Amino acid sequence: MRGFFITLEGGEGAGKSTQLRAIEAWLRGRGRDVVVTREPGGTELGERIRELLLHKDGRPTADTETLLMFAARAEHVARVIRPALQAGRTVLCDRFTDATYAYQGGGRGLPRERIEILENWVQGGLRPDLTLLLDVPIAIGLKRACGRGEPDRFERESEAFFERVRSAYLQAAASEPRRIRVVTTTGTVEQTTREIARVLAEVLGG
Repeated sequence: MRGFFITLEGGEGAGKSTQLRAIEAWLRGRGRDVVVTREPGGTELGERIRELLLHKDGRPTADTETLLMFAARAEHVARVIRPALQAGRTVLCDRFTDATYAYQGGGRGLPRERIEILENWVQGGLRPDLTLLLDVPIAIGLKRACGRGEPDRFERESEAFFERVRSAYLQAAASEPRRIRVVTTTGTVEQTTREIARVLAEVLGG
């Protein structure tokens, strides 16, 4: 039996890291065998590519950035995600291809058609079963992110860049409302956790 594929998306300062742990605990508490992973990364090679992508001094073109993302994703899908799903496990992934459409498509302006070609090549028919999109106004998110230490290359982008990213995410949610569930994170951590639990219970039961 194929497992269940959950992805967590959102802009800077949306609270993904905190909620990822809460989601994992919720799933494990209901007896699910969970694999927690992330993008870019998730494999030894993917983590090396992640270092290249996030290094504050790197300045790849939008095409190079996107190709590196999908190179890491190809390894990740083949070695981690597909095997776990085929074993009936629940995969919980911090970012996936929706992030590429948002950051490289919306943020960088890369044509959607280019991303679609790579998506179909690398993933075939694989898509998340459920995507939780944590949404927060850009000003609030960037203020939160400033307190996390030295910013990486993406965190140094302009507010206008992040507005385009957020808009791309929300457009995706509007086009796929059954898969992509928007959770606003302007409230407390506890309020966000409860709302996510409500969505998970609705979709998965329990």
